[in-house]
Amino acid sequence: MVMAAHIAPGWREVPVPPLRRLPWPVVARSQRLEAGERFPPHVHGWNQLVHASTGVLQASAGQARHVITPQQALWVPTGTLHHTGALSTSAFRNLYVEDGPDLGMPAHCVVLEVSPLLRELIIELDRTVPGQDRSYYDTLCTVITAQLPRQPQHTRHLPWPRDPRLQRWCQALYEQPADTRSVADWAPVLGASARTLARHFQRETGMHLREWRVRLRLLRAIEWLAQGRSPTVIAHALGYASASAFNYMFRIEMGMSPLQWLRARPTA
Repeated sequence: MVMAAHIAPGWREVPVPPLRRLPWPVVARSQRLEAGERFPPHVHGWNQLVHASTGVLQASAGQARHVITPQQALWVPTGTLHHTGALSTSAFRNLYVEDGPDLGMPAHCVVLEVSPLLRELIIELDRTVPGQDRSYYDTLCTVITAQLPRQPQHTRHLPWPRDPRLQRWCQALYEQPADTRSVADWAPVLGASARTLARHFQRETGMHLREWRVRLRLLRAIEWLAQGRSPTVIAHALGYASASAFNYMFRIEMGMSPLQWLRARPTA
């Protein structure tokens, strides 16, 4: 199973709630996830919107690894193998969405920016009992499905290769993002020429190694910020010469400093 290469050690698995069919076009399911808890790899017979109103999630799906903040959600199409874990204590607020000809959502995984309106609609749907107010529930489902295609998409994810050698390499860099060894340094370790590794890496990830490493360090920074590490500690762990160099990278990628990002996270 390719997904196994994405699984970081130390996760505590929690069961995926059994659900054979969707009783409504959109079903909300909320759950508190403690830091380090994750669902095992699984698939659904419907679409899923992975979201947390508070906390930070890590999700692997569609040959990519994603870090999902409360301002974002991951769209996981029907039948996609995926798993989700909490990097910090999280208010997991998941949507299951049935397929439909007018849904207007992509057939591949995408990260969506979640507007304040959609966030509140998700929370309201979770609070509403369809059996007690069916008309209102149906209205919420209609508005939510209309809102989903209107959410901006972005590509801030970490592509993960299929080649076992490249997977081994990427996992090593994920665990030690401060590792600065070049492709030539890794070639004898992985049993392939530097040229072959570089060519396969770009073909399978769509990124040059340098670009991939910047994305990796950004996502690791978000993970560690969510876990309460200080920017100075994170800068050292990522291999930056100074906290200011790390802050510069983070601001370029995220449009704000690490401390501003922490202050901007929803807390309720």
